[in-house]
Parts: sequence; structure tokens; C-alpha cells
Amino acid sequence: MKKSTHPNSFSHNTNEYLDAYSCILKEMICKMTSADLSNSISHNFIVQMIPHHKAAIQMSRNVLKYTTNCDIECIASKIIMEQTQNICDMEKALPCCSKKSNHRNDLCASQKQVEKIFQTMFHRMQTAKSCNSIDCNFLWEMIPHHEGAVAFSEITLEYEICPELTPILQTIITSQKQGICRMEELLRCLSC
Repeated sequence: MKKSTHPNSFSHNTNEYLDAYSCILKEMICKMTSADLSNSISHNFIVQMIPHHKAAIQMSRNVLKYTTNCDIECIASKIIMEQTQNICDMEKALPCCSKKSNHRNDLCASQKQVEKIFQTMFHRMQTAKSCNSIDCNFLWEMIPHHEGAVAFSEITLEYEICPELTPILQTIITSQKQGICRMEELLRCLSC
């Protein structure tokens, strides 16, 4: 077993939690940045957002192994439920959405904006604060994850996309903005 790189003051559980988070994050970054992109903004959104959502589900399952906080359990369970449904909806829409092609200029502009959003999100998640509270760590990690999904969805809505994707994007924006507000409120309650 590899030696933890976290401070000695962190508990065994916290170190395990943070190590698992780090692995999930690395896998997410790898899958999002190596997704098979096409000439369709709709297709590209789906193939990059699915690994993003899968990571949120894994991160939520990770915190559920350790937390005893009912509010954190509720947030993590909601993420698992909502993002599992979003993945199903995106997979169902993918064949149709992949047929919707975009002009080269729009593709380039969109991808440039998306890459900027990803770099900000990846950096904030990789450098998220950590302490001996797994609950606080989860919130510090998940807020930039949600903010990245909202920004990615909002940018995608600015372009011509397949009609099946629009309600999925609107659901992501609404639910994750609500999630961010709830997590920020909980950060204050927990004095993180």
C-alpha cells in the first residue's frame, strides 16, 4: 500500500478518503480530456460530461463510506440519484445528438471556452483545501465540480445543439446551482 502524502495530523479515514478522491479526480481528468470529440457540439458535451458525472457519483459514494452527517448524506445521495439519471438521459440522446453537426468556427470557439472552464475546474479541484474533516473536504471538492458543470452547460446552450440536449442542460444547471447553494450554506454551518 502506498504511503499517504497527507499531514500526519489527519486520521487514517481522512487519508483514505483523500487518496480515493485523488484517484477519482485523476481518472475524471483523463477521461474528459481524452474523450472522442467530433464535429458536433452536442456530441462533445455528452462524451465529456458523462465522465464528469461518473466522477461525482464515485466521489459521493466515497464520502458516504465515512460521513455520519445527515446533510452530507442527503447531498451525496441526491448527487448519485440525479447524475445517474442525467447519464441515462445523455446516453439515450447521444445517437441523435451525434448527428447534429456544427460549423467549424463554432466548434473551435466552443472548445476553446470549454477548455478554459475545464482548466479552472481541474485546478480548483486539485488544489481544494483539505483538513481532518471529511465532510468539509467533500464540500470544498464538490463545489468547483458543480460550478464546472454549470459553466459547461451554460456555454453549450449558447450554440446550436440538438433539441434532446436542451432539457438535459437546463436540468444540470438548475439542480447543480441549487446544490452549490446548499453546499455553501453547509460549509458555513460546519464552520469549515
